[in-house]
Amino acid sequence: MSTQVTPHSYQTQLDEKAARLEQTFAPFNPPALEIFASEPEHYRMRAEFRVWHEGDDLYYIMFDQATREKYRVERFPAASALINTAMPLLLEALRPNPVLRRKLFQVDFLSSLSNELVISLLYHRQLGEDWQAEVQHLRARLKEQGISAHIIGRAKKQKLVHDCDYVVERLNVAGKELIYQQVENSFTQPNGRMNEHMLGWALDVTQGASGDLLELYCGNGNFSLALARNFRRVLATEISSSSVKSAQYNIAENAIDNVTILRMSAEEFTQAMRGVREFRRLKGVDLQSYECNTILVDPPRAGLDEDTVKLVQDYDNIVYISCNPDTLLQNLNTLGQTHHIGRFALFDQFPYTHHMEAGVYLTRK
Repeated sequence: MSTQVTPHSYQTQLDEKAARLEQTFAPFNPPALEIFASEPEHYRMRAEFRVWHEGDDLYYIMFDQATREKYRVERFPAASALINTAMPLLLEALRPNPVLRRKLFQVDFLSSLSNELVISLLYHRQLGEDWQAEVQHLRARLKEQGISAHIIGRAKKQKLVHDCDYVVERLNVAGKELIYQQVENSFTQPNGRMNEHMLGWALDVTQGASGDLLELYCGNGNFSLALARNFRRVLATEISSSSVKSAQYNIAENAIDNVTILRMSAEEFTQAMRGVREFRRLKGVDLQSYECNTILVDPPRAGLDEDTVKLVQDYDNIVYISCNPDTLLQNLNTLGQTHHIGRFALFDQFPYTHHMEAGVYLTRK
């Protein structure tokens, strides 16, 4: 079911989250919780909708996760204003067009704070030249209505791109603009303004840091590039090849010369650091030349595996960004044996849901 956006109750739900997070981590005796509030509406930079065909009508639906009941979606106030503007205009153009609507089952929107938009149309059929021609007309029609969008057609083993498949985001982090390529169907932080808060917080907690930074799960270089100014060098790892490609683009666009990205999983990097395995991907990279006193991890919901937790313990300072406080709690049971929490933050990345994003900065005892 779509998120119920109720701006009048936003502060209440944020207070409840903060109380829950404080209670959960009370055994670790953390410092006062730093709370970063989201915009109360239009905070999500991306949205996905199933498409329902009913006679000549065509409309967006979402499902209640508990009951699987479907709901017609006319507007989605959690999504950016740009997405909300584009939603009805796209449907108006698709309804009377048999080529574009046939076997269409999903529409994905990716927007940016810099007002760029990618629309992905997903189909249960292969797309031909007739579709290509109609998409050109669709783009022109949307542009006449004030929506300049890159459009992608997806089908099984098929991806057709009109113009490009990414937006270029521009974030303000501690007074400095950073440029990030964000590719459709790849992971990016969904709440753009909250991402600025997260990057600013991580920059603040690492002020005055010495040596180099190691980052695991770096994605498109989101944290790596923002934190590069606080460290001599940054060494970052990421398993997704598309994210690594975006990270290299972002390094060049921001003219940053002290960040190196390795395409490796956290588990592989742990093996390399411990001398368990050698990797051809590390040829030319002298791991021993790095003096990493600080490590940053932003793992998936499953948290850190046992070996990676032990690797992380080797570092004096740990910045841990977590999208799942339950697995953060599990990891802290180990990390808390050697480190204590110096900073503690709640980032309300997903308002009006039970999901919480937390940040902890740990220093060696």
